[in-house]
Amino acid sequence: MDVTKILGELRQEREQLEEAIISLERLARGRGRRRGRPPAWLSIAKKRGRPPGSKNKTSLAKPAVA
Repeated sequence: MDVTKILGELRQEREQLEEAIISLERLARGRGRRRGRPPAWLSIAKKRGRPPGSKNKTSLAKPAVA
């Protein structure tokens, strides 16, 4: 049984665990409501108005009275 080899493997495993813990802490800290202006792709997705092909057409569907 090589103790130095086992210690080296355990140290590598400890480093990997520490990196995983740090990354999870960063993810947990980054959660929550964001402040400021939303990204451009998000504002495009939330455009207001009627979608194309919806009912209640504008004056094009009404007959013109002359």
